[in-house]
Amino acid sequence: MPNSTNSTPAASITSHPTIKRRLISMVYESLLALAVLFLPFLLFELAVQGAHTPLTEHMRQCLAFLVMGAYFIHQWSREGQTLAMKTWRLKVVLPGHTHVPLRVAAFRYILSWMWLLPALLVSYAFDLQHWTALGAIGVGILAWSATALLTGNGQFLHDKLAGTQIVQLPAPAKKSKKVAA
Repeated sequence: MPNSTNSTPAASITSHPTIKRRLISMVYESLLALAVLFLPFLLFELAVQGAHTPLTEHMRQCLAFLVMGAYFIHQWSREGQTLAMKTWRLKVVLPGHTHVPLRVAAFRYILSWMWLLPALLVSYAFDLQHWTALGAIGVGILAWSATALLTGNGQFLHDKLAGTQIVQLPAPAKKSKKVAA
């Protein structure tokens, strides 16, 4: 039974965001991910002197996975929001808790790779290249988006499995203008 002192204030949540709003936020998130990856990748490229061997390609992929994991897990467990989520007033919550525990945020991060992993595996298995691989990824993203229609509360499957929810925060109150006499 959740501790009542540890629960999320209901007044801070207005509703569940639309699928469209969450997908737009994810597009913005992917642009911000480039900024998060810039410095680690720059240092990596300097260390490997721009080598493109199979080993360095796998190391790049691992680096991206780890850096992005550190960013998302930290943000979700600390504030429940990344920068893109703040912009779109979205928040990851775990019902009955003030913050998303670190282990739940890590589990959510692993599950969130289901947006891409099936399509990447299909691309690898069928040796898809360039536009066909990108098309497979697009189909995978659309398929995972459709899971929100099946979960009963409009949440994507990875949130359902992790026990988390994305909620829409209210718009900030508008400040009234004082008229000078």
